[in-house]
Amino acid sequence: MKKILFTLFIIYSFVLNAQRTDYDWKKMDPKQRKEVINNLSPEERKALLTKFRNNMVMENLNIDPSDKTEFTEIYNEYLDSQRQIKSQFNSNFDPEALSDEEAKAKLQQSFEVGQKLLDNRKKYAEKMQQVIPCQKVLKLFQSEGMMRDKMNERKPHGNDNNSRPKQTP
Repeated sequence: MKKILFTLFIIYSFVLNAQRTDYDWKKMDPKQRKEVINNLSPEERKALLTKFRNNMVMENLNIDPSDKTEFTEIYNEYLDSQRQIKSQFNSNFDPEALSDEEAKAKLQQSFEVGQKLLDNRKKYAEKMQQVIPCQKVLKLFQSEGMMRDKMNERKPHGNDNNSRPKQTP
C-alpha cells in the first residue's frame, strides 16, 4: 500500500511540475526567470534543466519532429550512462598526498574509466545513428565538447581540492 501511495505521489508531483514549469521564458525578464527558478525544488530545477538541454539539442541538431521522442530517450539514456560511469571515479583527492602505489592505482583507474566512457560513447553513437544521420551525431558530440569547455571557463581556476569538494556530474 505504501508503494502505491508513494508512486501516486511521485506521479502527482510530476504533473504539478509539468504545470509549474510551463512558463513563457522568452517573455520573462532575467529577474523574473531567476525568481521562478529559485522557487523550484531541486527536482523541479533538474527537470527544467533537462527540458532546456533537450530542447536546445533538438533545435541545434534540427531533429525531425517524428524522431524527437526516440532520440530524446536515447540521448537521456546516454547521458545517464555517462554519469554513472563518471561516478566510478572519485576525483576529489590530493595527488600530492598519495603514495606512489596509490597514485599508480588512481592513474590506472582514471584510464579504465576513460576507456569505459569512450566505449559507452561509441555504443550510443551507433544507437543514435539508427534515428539520426551520422553527421548529426558528430555535431552532437562536437557541441557537447564546446558546452563542456564553456562550463570549465566559468568554473573558478586553480587546483584547490581542500577548500571545496568536487562534485561528479
